[in-house]
Amino acid sequence: MAQREKTPEEQKRLEEKVRQTEIAISWVLRVGVVLSVVIVTIGLVIIFIHHPGYAKISGGVSYHTVAGRTALFPHTFGGIIKYLRGGKNGEGRGVVVLGLIVLLLTPILRVVTGVVSFIYEEDPPMAIVTAFVLFVLIMSFVLSGA
Repeated sequence: MAQREKTPEEQKRLEEKVRQTEIAISWVLRVGVVLSVVIVTIGLVIIFIHHPGYAKISGGVSYHTVAGRTALFPHTFGGIIKYLRGGKNGEGRGVVVLGLIVLLLTPILRVVTGVVSFIYEEDPPMAIVTAFVLFVLIMSFVLSGA
């Protein structure tokens, strides 16, 4: 089934929709990354306020104990909430992990924006493909136990 030629007005409207979509996607990515960096920075500041010994360049602090596998960082959403409430005197760690979660969610939000944008652009095949990609991303998190 051949598509008919678009009128100049239809072509111009489509180009405007594509431009708006590109702007929306760029804003999602920018805001996600900047927000993540701000949250992680705030968490690091809180950590260094509570543990000024970590900020020493030389001395008795082993950076393996700060960032190693035995370091106490929350590994579940419940743990993050507990750390954010100040549990275990590690609220800074919870804030850092929250910032990393925001960073991980940024590309997922970009795909969500893609689904919405293809619907807005009236491109059902691409909306379906992008929705499938979103489904795979979400299932990878669910099945991984994250």
